Parts: sequence; structure tokens; C-alpha cells
Amino acid sequence: MYTYKFKRKKSLDIKMESTLGTSKNGGQQIYFKFYPKGDLCFEKYLLRIIQFAPISGTSKRIVVQKEHHFASRISLLAMIWFIILTIHFRISRADQVVLLDTTREATLEWTRYPYGPQAQTPGWVEESFTDFVKGINWRSYVVCDVAYHNVNNWLWSPFIDRGPANRLYIEIQFTIRDCSLFPGNALSCKETFSLLFYEFDAATREPPPWQTDSYKLIARIAAGEGRFNQNSDVDINTEVKSIAVNKKGVYFAFRDQGACISVLAVKVYYITCPAVTENLAHFNETPTGREITIIEKQNGTCVENAEPYEPPTYLCKGDGKWTILTGGCRCRGGYEPNVLNNTCTECPVGTFKSPDVRKCTQCPPNSNSSKTGSPYCKCLPGYFRNPRDKKHMPCYSPPPAPTNLTLLFIDQTSAIISWTAPKKNESQFTDDRTKKLHSDVVYKIQCKMCNSNVMYNPASDTFTETKVTLSNLEPATIYTVQIHSTNGVSHFINNLSDSSPNDHTFSNASSVNLPLDLNEINTKHAEIVFTTESVQLSTLFNLRILSITNNNANLAWDKPVHSDFPLEFYEVRWFPKHELDANNKSSLSTKESNAHIEDLQENTEYGFQVRCKTINGYGSYSSIIYAKTSQPINSVYDDSAQLRFIAGAIVTGVLFLVIFIIATVYFMRSQHQDEIDKKSGNHLPLPLDYASNEGQRKAAAFWDSSFDGLVSRRC
Repeated sequence: MYTYKFKRKKSLDIKMESTLGTSKNGGQQIYFKFYPKGDLCFEKYLLRIIQFAPISGTSKRIVVQKEHHFASRISLLAMIWFIILTIHFRISRADQVVLLDTTREATLEWTRYPYGPQAQTPGWVEESFTDFVKGINWRSYVVCDVAYHNVNNWLWSPFIDRGPANRLYIEIQFTIRDCSLFPGNALSCKETFSLLFYEFDAATREPPPWQTDSYKLIARIAAGEGRFNQNSDVDINTEVKSIAVNKKGVYFAFRDQGACISVLAVKVYYITCPAVTENLAHFNETPTGREITIIEKQNGTCVENAEPYEPPTYLCKGDGKWTILTGGCRCRGGYEPNVLNNTCTECPVGTFKSPDVRKCTQCPPNSNSSKTGSPYCKCLPGYFRNPRDKKHMPCYSPPPAPTNLTLLFIDQTSAIISWTAPKKNESQFTDDRTKKLHSDVVYKIQCKMCNSNVMYNPASDTFTETKVTLSNLEPATIYTVQIHSTNGVSHFINNLSDSSPNDHTFSNASSVNLPLDLNEINTKHAEIVFTTESVQLSTLFNLRILSITNNNANLAWDKPVHSDFPLEFYEVRWFPKHELDANNKSSLSTKESNAHIEDLQENTEYGFQVRCKTINGYGSYSSIIYAKTSQPINSVYDDSAQLRFIAGAIVTGVLFLVIFIIATVYFMRSQHQDEIDKKSGNHLPLPLDYASNEGQRKAAAFWDSSFDGLVSRRC
């Protein structure tokens, strides 16, 4: 039960029931029951308010049921509550911006012509149009000067500022009477009227000129729904026209030239693509283009805490709908997208959001974030990230020092050191890829007493093998060797004062074959100290080559005359002369003072050396002697036979060529002689036997002369 004091100075009690239901044809209905107690005019007025409540989108029919009750009557508060409820259910159109709507005006007072006592015709008259059945109570303009000659009635709208609009739409609801209603009385009855417009840069107190030449015709409008007469109901026609605008505003004009018209309602608006947020980019409300076919391009702005990955643009079509969205924004580090609201939400403590993940994620192992909105999680003390790692990957600790550092071999000039790889922390590795990346340990050797002549194998600055060979050492010298172990997260000692050491990443700490400066890297290492053996002066002499063939050689030398230590064996080495500086020379060991070497290359000059080995180490090599292997004899013989075959083939070819030339010359001479004989006038035919004998004599003479010539040339 509510009490509400109205302007009519009445205090009314009300009881109200409202129900939202479905009609028979499938539409929505709002059933509202009230029990009025008051005057009938006030009840009709409120009923009209209900019926006039704006409803757009899905049609909703309002059904009001009235029941008389002795204890309650209608109140204005109930109606206001109902209007709010109705507006809540309606679907608003966000694509129209209304600049003028006469249905919402209490009075119009537009400019008219002609007007006043001196007017020849009544012209346009403002009045109310009410239809309770259709829920209409509008201020409208009516003209019906069909009984006059030369009718020229004008009606101007107020100045309408176009704002950002490029194209204006005007919607007219009107009625036209059929000329058949005026039989014999209509002198200039028409059933159309003209709609015109006039653009202007500012509103003026005086109406714009009414001459026809000053206005642009939009259309001559006729009744599309139909004209009404005395036997029919009123048909309300609706006409929508549009114009492109350039100046600040526009006047619309209605020109009547003898029709009976009622302009019931006029609405002027422009269409926009509504403000939207897509892909975390906001696009403002955008008026459509000057023409319906023109598309307006709108640039978007990123929502708060977002940044563009490509400039966002949206195209606004002439019907007020967006199309073809390109580009967009993404949330900055430390913020995740809210798909429903198109916003970026800050990540809580203990989580992060980097470009590599889509939403706020728990910090990876061995890292943490101490504040909200973190783009990544910092590594815990003692843990670091590899330079190839992204911010969403875990942190890892550097490897410990190698173990079981052992001296496998040593002599006067070389040493071999081995060790065991440090134990891997398998619990740090979350997948196979990171396991391989961070479990691969590389080593670097550091020798403080080694000079620049010392050679290492492996020769790279860093390596993965667990054994190293040092050569070209000095005899009887103390060496201290350190083996450092590093991986992809070994870190700098000298950190910047304004940055956390746990955030440093390095590109050379885990890359094989790249120089590694141990003054910049804090690593774990193992150390070994050893002394090279003293030099045993060689007493070997008279190294000689007993024989050498194409791939074998026999060497001999004299035994040492004096030796302080028992002799264990001899070491013989050989190498091609052009490989004197190579490290991989061939060698063999023997206890005899001679050696047989096989598998030498043919026609190659070799160098040979020998040294002795005692329990105290190796002596120095003897002087190099050189010898060249020979070529095999059968290959020389094959070459000679081949030359003889080629020479015989050439002589035979020349002989056949000479015989061919001689035969050709003889044949040509014979042909020529026969032609001469045929041309001779005193030639008599000879007997057959004479001719035969004569031919034989000529052939014999030819071969004799040819043979004599050949013999003479050879001699």
C-alpha cells in the first residue's frame, strides 16, 4: 500500500499488481491490475501515458485490466513505476541520434507562410491529433485549402544543428484526404505535397527565404498507405527521406499547393555505428557517411592497460553496422584480458602475465612475484634464467664443480687429465627440452703456468668432453690446472648496483666454441697440481734406412751406450714431409733396435725419428732422416708397352693413308686419259685382243713406275 501526493492536491491510496506474460500470437504482454478511485479524466490521462511509453525493438503489448474495488483507486506513483518497468524491458536503438521529434513536444510554433490577417488562405494550422485506440496524442499541422486558387502554403521546421552527422534522415507521419470528399467545392485539390530543405551555417531569427529557388527539393510525397474518405478509417502514412549535409545545420520545409494534409509527426535523426569495444580496442560512436554506400573508417583506442599489436580500425557502413575489424590491442605485461567486459585485469601477487602466456599464471619453479601486475616472476636467490629462456620459463641453478679430477698420464711434455661430470638436479627440469638445455654442462680449462705454446685437446675454448690432453709442456715444471663447469645460467660477479643479480641472463655461459671470460663468470671448479717429468737425454745415434720400397721401409739404429735407467722399449714415428707440424704422426713401439714399417704411400718423401723409453719417462727424439718411396716396376713396364702400342697404331694409320692417296690419283688420271681418247678425231677402233693387251701393258707400266717412285722416296 503506497500513498502519493499529486499536483491535483489529492492523496490517493493504491494497490497494484503487474505480470509479464505471452500473448496468443507469441508477443510479450505486460498485465497490470489496478483498482482506481478518482475522476475519469485523470484515469484516461494516466492510461494515455502508459500507452505512449516508448517501446522499440521487440514489440510488447501493454494490457491494462481495471477492477473496481471499494478500498483502492489508481495513483500516479503506480503509473510511474509501470513506465520504469516498461523502459527496462524495451530494447533501445543505439544507432539513431534524434535531433527533432515532434511527438515529444508540447507545442511546435513553427514558421508558416502565409500567416496573419492578410493571408489569402488559412494555411497551416497547429492542432492536436489524438487517437486513444492507437495511443496517439501529438501536436501536428493541418492544411486543407482545396477551395482556393493558386495555393502556396509553406511550413518551416526550426533550425536543426546537424552536429557530427554527415547524412540526415527525416521521418514524416501524415494523412491525406481523398479529393473525392470535396465534390464540386475543390478548386485546386491535390493529393501530394513537397518536402524541401535549406542548408545554413547559423540559425537566424528571421525565417529563411521561402522562394522556391532557395530550396532544394527532396521529394514530392504522396500517400503510400492510402487516402481516407468518409467510408474508411484514417490511414497514417510514413515516409522516410535522407539528405547529405555539409553546413552547420538545415531547415526543412513543407510546401502545400492545394492538398488536404495532416502532418502528424516529424522526426529528424542521423544514423551512427554505436560505440563498441572489440579486441580490447574502443571505437567511438561514428556517424555514417554522406552517402549510403560510403564506408567511414574509425580508428580505435586501446582500453586501459592495453597496447596495440596492430593499429585497430573498424569500418562503419551506411546502415549503421560495423564491418571488417582489423588490428586490435593486447593487455600489457601483468594484466590478463577479460573477454566478457573487454578489459584488462591486473594479475594478483604470486602470478604473472607475459606475452608468452594468455592469462595470469602461477610463477614457474624457483621464482616469485611480490607485487600485483607483474610481467614476469623474478628468480629466487641462487637461481637464474638462460638467455634463450622466455619469462614464463623456470629458473635454474648453476652446476657444481667437477669431481674425481684424475691425472691419467704425464711425461716431460704432455699430460692427460680426466674427471667426472657434476651431478644433475633432475628435479629442476619440467620437460625434455628444458632438461636438455639446462643439463648440458660445458667445461673450460684454466692453466696458470702454461705459456702460449701449450696445446689443448679438445682445442675449443669450452667443451663437453670429460678429458683433456695438454702438450708442449716444459719438463720438470709444476703446473696448476683448474677445470671450471658452466651451463646456461652461470651468472656475472660484477652486477649492476641498480638491478637484481637474479635477473641477469648471459649469452656466452653455455655456448660451446665461444670465448668465456672467467673473470666475469662465477663458476664452480676443481683443481689439480702436477709436475712434468725431467728430460732423459737421448743416446740414440746412427738412425739409418736399410731399404725402402714403394710402401715399405726398414730402419735400424744403434743402442744407447750409457743409460741411467733400464731401457723399456723404443718408439719409432714417421710422417710425410709436408705434415711435419701435424700432431697425429704415426708411431710404433719395439724392443729391438730395428723396425719394419708398412703401408707407406708410393712416391712420397717420409721423415723418420726414434726415441727410447725408460722407467723415468721418454727421451727426446733423434734427428729426422728423410727417404722417398719408389714407384712399382710393373707400372713402368705398363707405361712402355702402352707407348709402343700407340706408336704402332700411328705408323699403320699413315701407311693406309698413303695407299689411299695413290689409288685415288691413278683412278683420276685414267678417267682423264679415256676422255682424251674419245675426243681424238683419228682414233680407230682396235681389235679386241689388241685393246686387251694394250690395257695390260698400261697397268704394268703404272705399277712399275709407282713402285720405283715409292722405293726412291724411302731410300
